[in-house]
Amino acid sequence: MKKIVLIGSGGSGKSTLARKLGEKLKINVYHLDALFWKPNWISVPKDEQIKVQNDLVKTEGWIIDGNYGGTMDIRLNAADTIIFLDTPRTICVYRAFKRLLKYRNKTRPDI
Repeated sequence: MKKIVLIGSGGSGKSTLARKLGEKLKINVYHLDALFWKPNWISVPKDEQIKVQNDLVKTEGWIIDGNYGGTMDIRLNAADTIIFLDTPRTICVYRAFKRLLKYRNKTRPDI
């Protein structure tokens, strides 16, 4: 397990699992939200998203957290491990709401 993709709904635990796996396996973790959103919620253009991911997947080891369906094939084709978090919707909503309150007027560490 050197090239890991984590996918799942918002609030499913992708970022938390990515961080913990990164610490345990000593692998760099990349949160797509942190890479693809500029201040004031301005999105990075898709061609830049493609370039960033193509460069990332060429490196020796990584954990990439995020969905971004339009570029998912880049990550899935390069991964040796794919983890899909199939967390119940009620738990995802609860966690997303909890996260909203926790980081109100703050920047989340994974964004």
